[in-house]
Amino acid sequence: MGALLLEALLALVILVFIVWWTMFSGRPQGEAPPEPENRSEDLPPPRG
Repeated sequence: MGALLLEALLALVILVFIVWWTMFSGRPQGEAPPEPENRSEDLPPPRG
């Protein structure tokens, strides 16, 4: 019974570590700036 609890605790620790790693180890200077939206009214009318 103790081995099952220990294994479950280890799995939980690994899960928390993976979530923490993916959340806080990204780009060194934060998120990339958002790309400008390509709106249809900014485009010239199609030819033809």
